[in-house]
Amino acid sequence: MQPQPKPRRLADATKLIADLTALLGDNRVSTNPGILDRHGHDESYHETHLPDVVVFPNSTEEVAQIMKLARRHGAPVIPFGVGTSLEGHVAALEGGVSVDMGNMNKLIEVNGDDLDVLVQAGVTRKQLNNELRDTGLFFPIDPGADATIGGMTATRASGTNAVRYGTMRENVLGLTVVLADGRIIKTGGRARKSAAGYDLTRLFVGSEGTLGLITEIRLRLYGIPEAMAAAVAPFPTIGDAVNTVIRVIQSGIPVARIELLDEVQLDAVNRYSQLDYPVAPTLFFEFHGSEAGVAEQSDAVKAIAEDFGAGDFRWATLAEERNKLWQARHNAYYAGLSLRPGSKGWPTDVCVPISRLADCIVETKRDIEEHDLLAPIVGHVGDGNFHTCIILDPDKPEELRAAEDFNQRLVSRALAMGGTCTGEHGIGTGKMAFLEQEHGADAIGLMRLLKQAIDPENRMNPGKIFNL
Repeated sequence: MQPQPKPRRLADATKLIADLTALLGDNRVSTNPGILDRHGHDESYHETHLPDVVVFPNSTEEVAQIMKLARRHGAPVIPFGVGTSLEGHVAALEGGVSVDMGNMNKLIEVNGDDLDVLVQAGVTRKQLNNELRDTGLFFPIDPGADATIGGMTATRASGTNAVRYGTMRENVLGLTVVLADGRIIKTGGRARKSAAGYDLTRLFVGSEGTLGLITEIRLRLYGIPEAMAAAVAPFPTIGDAVNTVIRVIQSGIPVARIELLDEVQLDAVNRYSQLDYPVAPTLFFEFHGSEAGVAEQSDAVKAIAEDFGAGDFRWATLAEERNKLWQARHNAYYAGLSLRPGSKGWPTDVCVPISRLADCIVETKRDIEEHDLLAPIVGHVGDGNFHTCIILDPDKPEELRAAEDFNQRLVSRALAMGGTCTGEHGIGTGKMAFLEQEHGADAIGLMRLLKQAIDPENRMNPGKIFNL
């Protein structure tokens, strides 16, 4: 079972709400039941926990004032982007103030010559690339949802392009962070490397709002490639598809994206996005580079895939075709839910060394079938990361127990193969039970010491990652 925090709710939030209203005005402070509910849960099966109040700041300075008021009243603070996380990150387990970053959605500066951009935390990934379009630059990190850059930073997100461009960890150059007591700090800078002191940027990337509230992010940018081509290829078995991925990666072919969909997920995607691909274990590829480079990569991958029995490659070279393909991939979660109307999803992910990927996925597929679960498999297999989503009725305890048991077996399997309990979803509340299993008690103890030093009152998103 998931560890539960000790209850700590405000006895009376009236004065806190009055002080916040005096600071921000009536239109940027809400206790509307619908707004509270929207900010009390993410997109998964996790239980809703309402904040006492939701606020909508416009600037880092306002966030600092909100933090000071929250401290004065002893209130927890929970950062909120658009609520697309999957491990219970935004639930207000102890009530308090949900800080919605939606109004902080400006690109502050674009430095085309140096390939970097400074954005407010509420900018979404699609908004960022739309505003960059005329510069010839783009930001490649693309988790399935149109998440905010602040949320992506806080959860150390990645996505389909990670095999070539890395994750948020590699692409965040610096941050502006407001600490629990209202202090504003800046980490990193515009230089491409630095040896100046502790790497505070990496400390906050992936901290899930437990150390401070990220308000500005400086990101790496990349030139839009001269040529792009996508391809879809079916395989006889899921093992053949994954072994193709392993061979491609070990051959050093610089593929931009390699995505796996098992036959259950592919069928769901076909129905949901009105596609007509053969229902079989399938790989989605994308290649970036010069015209000659893309052709060379495509030919090399196709030859490897054919060694493992791949069917006909279907190509998409026009931007409209590629966008349709990748939007269908990004909608895989919702496609899975549509297989059982009225259901909820228990999403989970693991990541293993690329050499163990086939073993892990094949064993997981067998586990799903043996326990008669509806759990499509999809993954960023180019970097060893894959997901399943158990489709269930949350009102049926036996289905929740079956999902929890499966999740435990999946994580144990990945850890035994040298992997991790989460490649990109993060810990939140959903994977707290596995953190010590992965890192050991001493490492978790050090994490707790860091948390206590930076947030001694445990008011920043309490009850996430671990309990104090």
